[in-house]
Amino acid sequence: MSEDLQEEVLTIQMEAEEKMEKSLQSIRIEFQSIRTGRANPAILNRIHVEYYGEPTPLQQLASVSVPEPRMLVIQPYDKSALQEIDRAIQKSDLGISPSNDGKVIRLNIPPLTEERRREFVKLAKKIAEDGKVAVRNVRRDAIEHIKKLEKDKHLPQDQSKDHQEEVQKLTDRFIDALDKAAADKEVEIMEH
Repeated sequence: MSEDLQEEVLTIQMEAEEKMEKSLQSIRIEFQSIRTGRANPAILNRIHVEYYGEPTPLQQLASVSVPEPRMLVIQPYDKSALQEIDRAIQKSDLGISPSNDGKVIRLNIPPLTEERRREFVKLAKKIAEDGKVAVRNVRRDAIEHIKKLEKDKHLPQDQSKDHQEEVQKLTDRFIDALDKAAADKEVEIMEH
């Protein structure tokens, strides 16, 4: 096999690994936005506030601290944004009523009901499944590229099979990592 052909196959494998890694990181970030029984500033990541007519991420408008295990304190950089931040939290799907004292907003994180915990576990499993689909799509594309090299550039069949097996091993590794991340998130959600 020529050096160029070998390099092309390695590039396909490296690109597949990069894309799979990005999928895994994306899923981990999504997991952070799922509420658990403890206060975690990441639950606010999806909240956007109308600020001078523009939807702006909450993190750009305020600092968020965790003074107690079940409380978040949101301190706006600009006091005029306080009411809009309050409104955005109330409209969100967090299910938490903000307490606004005119300077800061406090969010008391109530313990999750068993039913709510199960809903969040289902959501985590769906997110993980979406991640697996993304990883499998990367695998499919990489294997199609390798098969095309075999057909067009005369990559020997045995080497093509070896490279396809490498892509499959890579896929299995990332699927296992996604399963572990989902299981960890489930344990975190179900903790009382």
